[in-house]
Amino acid sequence: MQFDHDNMTGVRLSVDLVNLRVDGEWAEDRVAEVLREHEIRRIELDSATTAGLGDWANLLRAPFLTSTVDERCAAVNSLLDAGTAGIYLTAHDDWRPHLHFTPETESLLGRVKAVTAGGLAVFTTEAEGARLGACARAGCGRVFADTSRGGRQSYCSPRCSNTDAVRRHRRT
Repeated sequence: MQFDHDNMTGVRLSVDLVNLRVDGEWAEDRVAEVLREHEIRRIELDSATTAGLGDWANLLRAPFLTSTVDERCAAVNSLLDAGTAGIYLTAHDDWRPHLHFTPETESLLGRVKAVTAGGLAVFTTEAEGARLGACARAGCGRVFADTSRGGRQSYCSPRCSNTDAVRRHRRT
């Protein structure tokens, strides 16, 4: 399965926000850094917005923890209900046409909610309800969006995969 990596801002931002929360690195400067990495425009962070984004990151975790397509669809639909305010197509700033899930005039929190909820919905559709997951290594709470060719990712990183393999080897 091929994914259009240019249209994955929302799902990648979701993964990074959830993992920033899991890693215990939630601070205004780190949140701003993640938003800039994903080309979120007009970043006006204050303590209330940072806290609101943290609450949203906690909610974003739900689709990654589901085990069935129906559960994943319900989790993403819940995010869409809470985070979007109308979908439209745009080609601003000389970018290719792409979807927006809330007006550009929305607050930073509203725009992040919309891009992540919408991104997860598009990715879930393209991935036929699969390919969102949580790391299989015990003690790791990180999440991932599997864009690999085979679609069999179980770990958030090669490091967690290797750590788990060594642990299994030592048990035998």
